[in-house]
Amino acid sequence: MSRTPRRALVTGGSGDIGAAICRRLAQSGHQVYVHAHRAHDRAAAVVQEITASGQQAEALFFDVTDAAATAAALDCVLATGPIQILVNNAGIHDDAVFPGMRAVQWQSVIDVTLQGFFHVTRPLLMPMLRTRWGRIVNMSSVAALMGNRGQVNYAAAKGALNSATRALALEVATRGVTVNAIAPGIIATSMTAASFDAAAIARLVPLQRAGTSAEVASLVDFLAGETAAYVTGQTISINGGMH
Repeated sequence: MSRTPRRALVTGGSGDIGAAICRRLAQSGHQVYVHAHRAHDRAAAVVQEITASGQQAEALFFDVTDAAATAAALDCVLATGPIQILVNNAGIHDDAVFPGMRAVQWQSVIDVTLQGFFHVTRPLLMPMLRTRWGRIVNMSSVAALMGNRGQVNYAAAKGALNSATRALALEVATRGVTVNAIAPGIIATSMTAASFDAAAIARLVPLQRAGTSAEVASLVDFLAGETAAYVTGQTISINGGMH
């Protein structure tokens, strides 16, 4: 648990993993902005759950692929102080084997992951750097490290995010800001339930189970804390031993 409360933004905070991250950061004492694009009700429910426990949270709605809308929303947040913890968790997948992949499938996945990273991170960075303390955690995927059939677009987007993580970490290292990526494997969420049955998980994962959103959130919380100050520029897998 971090000892100093910070202001944190989690993009895609309405999804299963994003919500778990929001809850964990709030439990560590941070003021959490729960971002969503379309899932307003789910984000509001996450905020209600956090505030009902006596912790601080607020919902924030914008499309990370829309530069103007993102800038306007973040300007409002920055008016009351810097964000010192940023979790770039927003992402989508739109799977198809590559010969049959439509241009919109390629572009939409790239846009949410990479344009979203740029549109959100860049305006928050200078205020963060001025405080000489910051944590940026980018949510990647095992698909970026191992590849996955039907996910060339997703693997490409997350692989580029890993490279951006390493480069940005070098730029900001002297200002007390760390930048890391987390690459989850098979995590038990509503999105993966239809994709992997027990037999497939046992075959693919040495630990023979799916991971949990809470386990991912625990790793995010560590990287966002005081004790992870010497960890930067890394892509950390949490995948039950998959290779």
